[in-house]
Amino acid sequence: MAKTIIQVKDLHKSYGEFEAVKGITFDVYEGEIFGLLGPNGAGKSTTLEIIETLRKKTSGSIIVDGLNLDADPNEIKKIIGVQLQASGFYPGLNLVELINLFAGLYNEETDPMELLDKVNLRDKAKAKYKELSGGQKQRFSIATTLINKPKIIFLDEPTTGLDPQARRNLWDLILDIRKQGTTVIITTHYMDEAEVLCDRVAIIDNGKIIAIDSPAKLIDDLVDTGFERPVQVKKANLEDVFINLTGYSIRED
Repeated sequence: MAKTIIQVKDLHKSYGEFEAVKGITFDVYEGEIFGLLGPNGAGKSTTLEIIETLRKKTSGSIIVDGLNLDADPNEIKKIIGVQLQASGFYPGLNLVELINLFAGLYNEETDPMELLDKVNLRDKAKAKYKELSGGQKQRFSIATTLINKPKIIFLDEPTTGLDPQARRNLWDLILDIRKQGTTVIITTHYMDEAEVLCDRVAIIDNGKIIAIDSPAKLIDDLVDTGFERPVQVKKANLEDVFINLTGYSIRED
C-alpha cells in the first residue's frame, strides 16, 4: 500500500453565508498523479489553495507529509511546488535570471540549464519570459515548481489554451516528473487529459466530492449501470488525426 502523503478531512471553507467547500475528505498517495475535477465554482481551486497554504480554511484538518497545516505551514511550503500564473513572473527578465531569482527566494542552489533541459527550453535560456509562446510559458511555469526539489507539485489547469502538440508534450513532461518520484496534484477541464494522466480523480460539485476512484473504475461503474454513448466510439479522435497529420513535435511561435 502506497504511503499517504496528503490527508484532507472534513474540510470546510465559507465566505460569509456562502459555503464554498462543504466537508471534503480525501487522501493522496505518494508518487501518484491525483486529479481534482469539477465545473467552475465547484470548490476545487479553493481546496487546492488551502492545501498550498495560500488560503485559510474555516474548519477541518490537513496533513501534508506528516506536517499539520495549522502548526507547520512554513514547513509545508518547503516541500511543495505551486505552478504560477503569468502574473507571477517579471516579463523583462530572461529564463536564467528568473530561475536564479526564484532559487534565491528558496535559498536553493540550482543549475538553470539543467532545469531548462527538463522542460525542453535550453535554447530559450536567454529569452525574456514575455517573448515565449503559450506552450513555452507553461513549460517554464512547471520548471519553476521544481526549483526547491519538492515532494509534491500542484498544477492548476496547466494545458488550458495550448495547441495539441504543446498539450501532449506537456502530458509527457508531467508523466516524467511523476517517474522521478514527485507526487502531482492537477486540476483540468479536459476529461481526456485526466483519463491519460491521473491514477485517481476526485470529482467535486457544489463543494462536495461526489465520486473518487481511478478513471478506469469510474468509467466501468458507469457502463455497469447500462449507460451507452449515443454514437459509436471510434478507435481515434480528431485530435489523433491532427497530431498524425501535423506531427508530434512542439511548434514554437
